[in-house]
Amino acid sequence: MATTATSTSSIPGTSAVRAGIALLAAFAFALSYDALRQMAVAIHIRGLLTYAFPLVIDGFIAIGVGALLMLRTAPLRSRVYVWALVGAATTTSIWANALHAVRLNEQGRHGDGLRLDDVTVGVLSAIAPLALAGAVHLYIVIRRHPAVTCEETAPTPAGDVTPDAINVANERRPTAASHDQLPADVSAERLALARSAPLGRHGRASRRHIEATFREKDLTIGRVEADQLKGLVQKELDASAGQPELAANAA
Repeated sequence: MATTATSTSSIPGTSAVRAGIALLAAFAFALSYDALRQMAVAIHIRGLLTYAFPLVIDGFIAIGVGALLMLRTAPLRSRVYVWALVGAATTTSIWANALHAVRLNEQGRHGDGLRLDDVTVGVLSAIAPLALAGAVHLYIVIRRHPAVTCEETAPTPAGDVTPDAINVANERRPTAASHDQLPADVSAERLALARSAPLGRHGRASRRHIEATFREKDLTIGRVEADQLKGLVQKELDASAGQPELAANAA
């Protein structure tokens, strides 16, 4: 059996999960949008521009979350900068939603029906912007991370891995290693792409080059996975280097 990676769309129920996440994001956005638009009126934004105010805040949150995932391997300074922007937008949205709910709660305390204290109202009103950011994050993670499964068939190239990359990778792969089973958390397609990365100094596998190769394919890769792929590629290179020596000794 060879371990292969399949896209998440091939897993039963994935489409339903994606649809549920999209629906959750839409409802969360609608709830937050209503509160932020009323806040836009309160701060004297005029006319149709009140409809744009929520888009600026909550829209930035959604885009920022996506940018954070795309920049997972970027320099720390860049990631901190994006985190600061997303944090500021999320904090602003939560604060505006909570303030809107508290003020309305204070104005209607003498009416009929259930009345909650200001703290409870403020906390509950913060759920909408948090749910929006969380739903966007979950959706992007599901879209960009393949699932690992075990199949009887041989590994097939993923859509993001070009045939040339697979050919280069296969040239580096030792014949004896083709029958070895990969670790459960390693995708055959991602390992093949790692093999296609240029070698570093002294002909050894390079984590930096592997990360750069993934970024060129618009794929994300963490430092832990890059180190693991580097180790596997280097192990294969060492095995390839040892095969001619074994053949010479046998002769």
